[in-house]
Amino acid sequence: MKSGSQDAPAPLTLFYDGSCPLCATEVGYYKRSDTCQALILVDVSSEQFSGDERINRREAMARFHIRLAEGQQLSGAPAFVEVWRVVPGWRWLARLADLPGALPVLEACYRIFLNLRPLIVRGFAGYQRLSGKSSARCP
Repeated sequence: MKSGSQDAPAPLTLFYDGSCPLCATEVGYYKRSDTCQALILVDVSSEQFSGDERINRREAMARFHIRLAEGQQLSGAPAFVEVWRVVPGWRWLARLADLPGALPVLEACYRIFLNLRPLIVRGFAGYQRLSGKSSARCP
């Protein structure tokens, strides 16, 4: 979407791990902010998700993926930036990510996060249990 456009953003498909409490919480924030209905949410942990010729369950569970309306598929930091770009309240993050050198730094941080994800999710799930919120397990 071009900056300053008055048109609603073209919907993008967001593939997320609904069995991961951290992932589900983050996608919940996006969903509540998505007043333009720019996101099509696909829970890849669901039995109904079988993948397609471009993404399978293993890939979708291992890393954040989106598919733009025109069919381009992105993962990692570039995918997050596109989500931020179309969801009101998050667009300022997309503008920051457009700064020179920001995207490679975001991708490096995301790769570090992926290595720490199991530990972070265990801590997050423990926090949810202590606070009385339900939580699913993340592989």
